[in-house]
Amino acid sequence: MILVTRLDRQVMLLNPDLIVTVEETPDTVITLLNGHHLLVRERAQVLLNRIVAYRTTVLRRSGSLAPGRKYLERKRLGQFGRLKQDRPDPQLSFHHQDS
Repeated sequence: MILVTRLDRQVMLLNPDLIVTVEETPDTVITLLNGHHLLVRERAQVLLNRIVAYRTTVLRRSGSLAPGRKYLERKRLGQFGRLKQDRPDPQLSFHHQDS
């Protein structure tokens, strides 16, 4: 969600997936999928920057990363809030029997 400010200084969160167009007349007009129009104080470039930042955050958190960008990856939690670990290698045994 992105933060926008209406002309009456009321702050609201807007889902950027619902935006169809952003027009800059003297005021910035956002047209939504359902046909509603919102008049906001922010300029179109500011809204664009917020949308790009929002979508970047969503992509980072989803795990859809380009190859070679492992430093952006978040550690996933398994069941009961523990970190997921790779399966142990069966050849590496901590408890082996001497023959």
